[in-house]
Amino acid sequence: MSVQVRAEPFDQGAALNAFSESARGVGAIVSFTGVTRDVAEGDMIAMEIEHYPGMTERALTEIRSDAMERFSLSNAMIIHRYGRLAPGDVIMMVATASRHRADAFQGAEFLMDYLKSRAPFWKREVTQRGSDWVAAKDADEEALERW
Repeated sequence: MSVQVRAEPFDQGAALNAFSESARGVGAIVSFTGVTRDVAEGDMIAMEIEHYPGMTERALTEIRSDAMERFSLSNAMIIHRYGRLAPGDVIMMVATASRHRADAFQGAEFLMDYLKSRAPFWKREVTQRGSDWVAAKDADEEALERW
């Protein structure tokens, strides 16, 4: 499946192998795996991620379609988790396939930048001191300007 929004952990190697099998005949496959950071610098207990089922999948499908068209990708995959994740847990993965490596790399970066800023997920950091919603960052918005 090209877009997955799931609570359960996933096997990154199996996901990438399945993606690679579906992308035969391409010249490049690029993948990126995001890991939950301890943004509270040692104090974070968990990152809680919420979403609206259906709306989130539609938004991710649109972002994937845009990347496919812009970079002539043969295929693209997005897996994103929601729920309660501990620091070090895999939070997401993208993979792109194309005839040429530049398109595969740019497609993956485009997906990452748009997922960071436009995917409808709400994140809350839970620390020893309480919890706070994560606000959008100017740097993430600036990253979109290059596309």
